[in-house]
Amino acid sequence: MKPICILVGALGGEGGGVLAQWLIEAATEAGYATQGTSIPGVAQRTGATTYYVEIFPVPVAKLGGRAPVLSLYPVPGAVDLVVASELLETGRIVAAGMASRERTTVVTSTSRTLTTAEKMVMGDGRFDSQRLLEVARKHSRALAAFDMNAAAARANTVVSAVMFGAVAASGVLPFGRDVCERIVRASGRGADASLAGFAAGFEGSQDVVQAAAPAAPARDAFSEFPPSVREIVALGHARTVEFQDAAYGELYLTRVRRVLAAEGAAHDGALTREAARFLALWMCFDDVVRVADLKTRASRIQRVRREVGAADEDVVRIVDHMKPGVPEFAGLLPSALATRLVRWDRSRQARGKAPLAFALKLRTDAIGGFLLLRMLAACRGWRRRGGRFAQEQALIESWLAAVIAAAQNDWNVGNELALCGRLVKGYGATNERGKHNLAHILRELAPGGRFANPAAHAAAIREARVAALADEGGKALDQALVAHGLPARPVVAQPVRWVRKSAATRTGTDA
Repeated sequence: MKPICILVGALGGEGGGVLAQWLIEAATEAGYATQGTSIPGVAQRTGATTYYVEIFPVPVAKLGGRAPVLSLYPVPGAVDLVVASELLETGRIVAAGMASRERTTVVTSTSRTLTTAEKMVMGDGRFDSQRLLEVARKHSRALAAFDMNAAAARANTVVSAVMFGAVAASGVLPFGRDVCERIVRASGRGADASLAGFAAGFEGSQDVVQAAAPAAPARDAFSEFPPSVREIVALGHARTVEFQDAAYGELYLTRVRRVLAAEGAAHDGALTREAARFLALWMCFDDVVRVADLKTRASRIQRVRREVGAADEDVVRIVDHMKPGVPEFAGLLPSALATRLVRWDRSRQARGKAPLAFALKLRTDAIGGFLLLRMLAACRGWRRRGGRFAQEQALIESWLAAVIAAAQNDWNVGNELALCGRLVKGYGATNERGKHNLAHILRELAPGGRFANPAAHAAAIREARVAALADEGGKALDQALVAHGLPARPVVAQPVRWVRKSAATRTGTDA
């Protein structure tokens, strides 16, 4: 008789240790010998830890005084149940050989918490979730996948409670749901929410099937677009309306229609889909108004309370540290005034002074800090009059014009230029650097007269885009441009900043 081997993968702060303890307590309550241990992992996000539990499936009362020998570590290919709170953690466990097609049931959340490596990529560095699910299915006897984080949020609890319900429904445990619920109920504070999360996990894992795709938004209003484009256009329209207003959403649709008309029907809207995706992201640029709005949303405050594990009666203080500078404030001013203000700050920097910025610590949970941010968020209507808005729209139009002109002549060239929208991302210096690179690519590579044929033209744009995403300094992009006989990006002047030595440094003594 072999023990039942359970491997749990969780991120820091998700209650993986609580889940392992619940499993041990439930097995003990049901009369089974059990043993568990934890294996700390590296900080890929907020830290990843695996927990390993073994349960001998014969009740202690029937062992005749004998005690089973249980292991402290999982053995590759000898795990009966893998349960993980995050999809890439499931992939990591499967890649380590812990799951096997002959023995292992895999229960995973389809939600993602991006790793540092994924975030560091200048383009889209995310792992393909569908591919991760396919790998999990291939290397498991049975797979149950659903969004555990969403279930936990609906129950106002942590994801470990949902995971416990999923484990109980897997059919691997030698005892029933009632034992597990008794353990949760006896856990004390927050037991009602944990039980609700347990029930959600139990129901979500009952059918051992692949997770359903996220529900697509209603598509009737976007029937003018090809089926492959409608979902992304619907999402982009909703995003732009939320960012500004209905008129801004209509501007987004008008721009997408222009791209679709240039593309035609030959490629099932593939170019339009990519342009619509990056257009929506660019049109909803991060400015002080958007930041203030996001920081004061009820959903954000609820998420913070959930992440720190606060109960209803607990008081949580939220302090936001911000350092807005002249460009952020100038963005809301009329273009002429904004230009003068930015020029003044740059002249200060040319004299060796640091950029003017204001370090702020705002208590978002307090009435004063909250109202200040809400007043700033209420400036959404003023955004259209600001210099930043005008600048972004002009750059967007120049990109779209290049995409449309190219697509009318050669689809591949137009598609490569549409994909260059990926260069515009982030905020602050990262955003400015991406727009600077895109502008240079449009200026030097969008015209096609320098290339022997459209295929060479499309390849040059693709190489430049990949190079621009390869490093922040832009050396790879410059090399790619020069390789095609094009000028590298112009050198941006950087001020020399003089720092006065302290008296201790001048005399060579310690401070």
